[in-house]
Amino acid sequence: MANTVLIGAQWGDEGKGKVIDVLTSKANWVVRYQGGNNAGHTVEIGDQKYVLHLTPSGILRPGVKCVIGNGLVVDPLGLAEELQDLEKRGIEFGNRLFISDRAHLVFQYHKELDGAKEARLSESGNKIGTTKRGIGPAYIDKADRIGLRMGDVLEDNFDELFRRWIAAKNEMLTILGAPELNADEIIKTYAAAFDYLKPFICDTLPMLNAAVRDPDANVLFEGAQGVMLDVDFGTYPFVTSSNTSAGGVASGAGVPPHSVDEVIGIVKAYTTRVGEGPFPTELFDAAGEQLAKVGNEFGATTGRPRRCGWFDAVVARYSAMIAGIDRWALMKMDVLDGFETINVCVAYECDGERIESVPSSISKLSRCKPVYKEFKGWNCSTRNAASFDELPEQAQNYVRWIEELTNVPVSILSVGPNRASTIEL
Repeated sequence: MANTVLIGAQWGDEGKGKVIDVLTSKANWVVRYQGGNNAGHTVEIGDQKYVLHLTPSGILRPGVKCVIGNGLVVDPLGLAEELQDLEKRGIEFGNRLFISDRAHLVFQYHKELDGAKEARLSESGNKIGTTKRGIGPAYIDKADRIGLRMGDVLEDNFDELFRRWIAAKNEMLTILGAPELNADEIIKTYAAAFDYLKPFICDTLPMLNAAVRDPDANVLFEGAQGVMLDVDFGTYPFVTSSNTSAGGVASGAGVPPHSVDEVIGIVKAYTTRVGEGPFPTELFDAAGEQLAKVGNEFGATTGRPRRCGWFDAVVARYSAMIAGIDRWALMKMDVLDGFETINVCVAYECDGERIESVPSSISKLSRCKPVYKEFKGWNCSTRNAASFDELPEQAQNYVRWIEELTNVPVSILSVGPNRASTIEL
């Protein structure tokens, strides 16, 4: 497997958790390199379901070392709770979890600011659709060079720094009409989480760089969200606050760009999106309702219903170009089992012009209409298929058609939520 990057190629929620879990059978290291607990990876093992927000998915594989990289913004309360829940469920990770001392921290004041700003935007009809987990405000502090990092927690003057920033953020909350935070209560609340996390905090750079140079090691870098939520290349401003594409690996994990050997992109056999922003193939009819119901399309982090639409080959091609995707993991093929006909968007039409790529203008993308080609469905179950040859002929044709439309081969195919429901081509 060598050094592999696994990223979502749509708007997130593509099923990264399951694929990462499958690939970790071959990995020695799993590294999360961007985002925060605004993302959720769902992994189902037997009758057990795990939802991981900050912890790398490799934590569920005994012996795999897991790194929370410097590119993340970490909510210490959320991470401590998540790890403690894993311990209660019998997952041991004491000597194989490492948190970068350079990772920035998300605090309660970031969450309050996130919610207050979103409320202001909502009043004017311009809300972003943020999860209100404080991710954007934490990245703002990082860019403004005033953020607190994991390594600061180990310093003797941390409480003093923390108290200073609570006071400063209270002034901002007051301006936004939000209630102030009690510094003593906040510091006390976070103290227990920090005591729990301190043993895992370290300089992860030497160990990761040694791992990517080791010819016998396989390092898997897992992204959160998807390429279309990248702060530079996504549907800005309806995006997250970090670089979700493969380009974020070098800066978010602290390894050389040339250390990446392969990029695997994850796409659903249809398309979903959570939050605001343009979505050209979104469906508002019975087909959209069927996709949502059969696919159980609710956000792993927020529980919000996902917007559903047909597969968008324009988005897939764009993501493949931006991220340098070498092969696809095609997820949730089984959700299409009940359709007699399936549409695929092959291009956009905007103001009388045919468009083959995703425009940067959010106004123009909002005016884009999908150009569909109709595909005959297979209208029978794929869930028991253990190999590609066992799939119905029309399902096989659908996979090959997606390969042709995107110029990227499919190497992993998912026909159900469990580990076993995975076909490697």
